[in-house]
Amino acid sequence: MSEPFVIRPIEAADNAAVQHIIETVMPEFGASGAGFAIHDPEVKAMYQAYQAPGTRYFVVLSNGEVHGAGGIAPLSGEADVCELRKMYFLPALRGCGAGSALMQRCLDAARELGYQRIYLETLCGMDAAKRLYERSGFVQISSSMGNTGHFGCDRYYLRAL
Repeated sequence: MSEPFVIRPIEAADNAAVQHIIETVMPEFGASGAGFAIHDPEVKAMYQAYQAPGTRYFVVLSNGEVHGAGGIAPLSGEADVCELRKMYFLPALRGCGAGSALMQRCLDAARELGYQRIYLETLCGMDAAKRLYERSGFVQISSSMGNTGHFGCDRYYLRAL
């Protein structure tokens, strides 16, 4: 039996779908105010933002439509560390293994790009995400790293690659 989803690198035609996912999912978890990634300028042009060196961004398709996305980029202010960024799924794609598969794809990309560690920020209440992070080898740390500008986040994780 084939997987109910396909993961591939983002394409320019995916920008609107990814923006929709981010703008739909983040408010679901109370992450719509100041200090959250929903306000990052790149949200409107994710394909273009992830053409920079040291970045990768993927979309997850189900029935030919983009229902999830996530990627990595250098963590500003930290050498050899990348950040897991903007990894979100519409409800229809949750619970089918897409999160674990996309996480593995991001970890593999980080290793291929030569990063030594991967960092992420999240917030209290994103319990399914927290379980995914911990199953994937991330350990919660006490304070933020780098210069993300996401002061609305209150949980931080790090993983060696």
